[in-house]
Amino acid sequence: MLKVSNLNVSIQSVDILRNVSMELPSGSMAGLVGRNGAGKTTLIKSIMGLLKVGSGSIEFEGHDLVRQPVNLRSQIHIGYMPEDRRLIPDLTVEENILVPVWASKHPHPQERLEHVYTLIPELREFATRRGQQLSGGQQKLVALGRSLMIGTKLLLLDEPFEGVAPALAQRLVEVIGQLKSEGMSVIFSESDLQHSRHLVEKIFAIDRGELVEKMI
Repeated sequence: MLKVSNLNVSIQSVDILRNVSMELPSGSMAGLVGRNGAGKTTLIKSIMGLLKVGSGSIEFEGHDLVRQPVNLRSQIHIGYMPEDRRLIPDLTVEENILVPVWASKHPHPQERLEHVYTLIPELREFATRRGQQLSGGQQKLVALGRSLMIGTKLLLLDEPFEGVAPALAQRLVEVIGQLKSEGMSVIFSESDLQHSRHLVEKIFAIDRGELVEKMI
């Protein structure tokens, strides 16, 4: 499903990713593990088209993502949950969740919203609250729900459990675990696999921009 080959990415003339290669089969979950600054977020943003690739290739279901515009990701059902959540403070929870489908003109937004509410019932409970009124953990749930609006095949989750209280972290794990039965592929970016070790089938360790697949 997802294939990254010999990827090189530089930011302001500094080499961040060096010949990174990885494959993620359909319906599988993988951990992308490394310390802060190792290149985890850079790799995820490169897959999302948010950073320019120096060389190498990124393919998803036959689509060459390096040559395609950023908005193609929503059309081919890739969802992204950034580390800093990126909620719009003055919008309600429901409006924040709907932003991706408004932008991509999804044909059945209400149907998809109901599915997200089924997966994460808490979101329905505070759907009318503003983004700025939520705790950090609640914001993570909203960001996950937003990514699920279009991410029906592949989810890229950047530090989903960072800074979240243990109870909410466990709740995130439960929700993400449900996605396995839906045949979704998921990549977790984490400094360690404290919360998701039992979910992942592959571990990719990244250090100083170099990636190594490890056995579980």
